[in-house]
Amino acid sequence: MTAEVDRPEAASSGPGGAPSSPHGPAPSSPHGPAPSPWHHRHLLDVDVLSRAEIELVMRTTDEMRDVLARPIPKVPALRGTSVTILFYEASTRTRVSFEVAAKNLSADVVNIAAASSSVSKGESLVDTVRTIEALGADMLVMRHGVSGAPYLAAEVFGGAVLNGGDGWHAHPSQALLDLYTLRSRLPGGSLEGRKVVILGDVLHSRVARSNVWTLTAMGADLWLCAPSTLLRGFEAWGSRGAAGRRFTVTSDVGAALRDADVVMALRIQRERMASGLLPSLREYAARYGLTQERLRAASPDVIVMHPGPMNEGVEIAADVAVDPRSVITDQVTNGVAVRMALLYLLAGAHGRGSEA
Repeated sequence: MTAEVDRPEAASSGPGGAPSSPHGPAPSSPHGPAPSPWHHRHLLDVDVLSRAEIELVMRTTDEMRDVLARPIPKVPALRGTSVTILFYEASTRTRVSFEVAAKNLSADVVNIAAASSSVSKGESLVDTVRTIEALGADMLVMRHGVSGAPYLAAEVFGGAVLNGGDGWHAHPSQALLDLYTLRSRLPGGSLEGRKVVILGDVLHSRVARSNVWTLTAMGADLWLCAPSTLLRGFEAWGSRGAAGRRFTVTSDVGAALRDADVVMALRIQRERMASGLLPSLREYAARYGLTQERLRAASPDVIVMHPGPMNEGVEIAADVAVDPRSVITDQVTNGVAVRMALLYLLAGAHGRGSEA
């Protein structure tokens, strides 16, 4: 099955300066004011971001990388700001990355695991968010297993909400760090016309959904490849698209990988998988696993990615994960800088009273 489809248009709704809080003046850049304004109070998905705003995130991330390269990688941009990290799902990379990012900006950080909070006693999401705000939180980084939960939190929270991943819906910071990693490795830093393949459990992947928006916005020739049972709905999504932005949906792994500049393997999400979608993990690995043999069809300089955690031997072979062309550890490192950039920009927008 192969179908070429249009990309939907984005919805229109959806650091080293002086000490600053989201409720005070916008933080200033170490190199002067931001070159263009950031209007979003929350970041719940990337579909609200224009290409210019994505470019602003990339430029701000460059500045944060400069901060991280210092002997002491810390600036006072969010001093006096309270950042609460509330995760209803297990996480290592995203949760720790946000915590390190906030601390590098001198924020006060509170980490809450839902399993060890009053949520385990039946407290609702709304009550939890209101309690967190009453305890002084200015910014809330949230992960939830239910799609749309951060939107509900944003309705009741007086500060800024940053979605750390919700259900199958969105993972904005992951998509932006993936984009930043690609731009830093591709010659010229441009994705225009580059063939980018997302291979694996597309159906259950919030990472794939957010990457559809950012990669097509930057001009990539995007391909989604998986068994047909893991592509349900993506052809219909694309058929409602407009503006000439196209992506290809296929079950033909050979066609997808042919001359690919980038291949991003996705984890088979067994904890989300309904029965019957795959005959077995062994068969998936045999037909769709990213191996050195399959990778020979791609460009010799292909970039290999994976958002993690990996099921080595299932969606990606162990030797591919550590191949010199793999940027998987770069993705983790860049995640800190990107999340510093997002916290910094959101703090500034909230300080200006933005309601977007």
